[in-house]
Amino acid sequence: MKKVQKTAKATKPAKKLTNKKLKAEMLEEGQLNEVPFGQEDEVLVTKEGLESLQTELKNLKEVRRKEVADKIKEAIGYGDLSENAEYEDAKNEQAFVEGRIVELEQKIKNAKIIKESAGKKMAAEVEVGSTVVIRNLGTGEDEHYTIVGSTETDPLAGKISNESPVGSQLLGKRVKETIAVLAPEGQVEYEIRKIS
Repeated sequence: MKKVQKTAKATKPAKKLTNKKLKAEMLEEGQLNEVPFGQEDEVLVTKEGLESLQTELKNLKEVRRKEVADKIKEAIGYGDLSENAEYEDAKNEQAFVEGRIVELEQKIKNAKIIKESAGKKMAAEVEVGSTVVIRNLGTGEDEHYTIVGSTETDPLAGKISNESPVGSQLLGKRVKETIAVLAPEGQVEYEIRKIS
């Protein structure tokens, strides 16, 4: 029988995680939320929203990845990694950047552009992409919202998601119809004044 001489194994550089493995790891650690079944099929966005997602993805891949890699390289130079706060921060930042890249790639892959109604002054009913004026029947104040997909939500800019309590109630409704939305202070009723 031959004797096999054991030698110390050379340490291999860490494998680069694939997007699939990284996503699974991040889901397990709670750094990324799983998309509910069926919702991964379509991501509703406007043309501008898709361009914004593509710009962010390009920036993350071409700029932020390099910046984070430089931070990690610099932190490694400080010595002992087990007690190196800069290294730990840089690795966390890298995980965030990579997770966001995975998320954006998935959204862009599944993006469905919302068609804007060409030249219509008044739309018949509320749909994703509609701008709606609604009156709060309790206060008498008008509120203006644009119904967008969840990726473009920006309440301060008047963009609400089609999945939000108000947005979901408005879908399919017509001018002069009312909706009731459950809010923290109780039920609030709105009347649709204008759809465009």
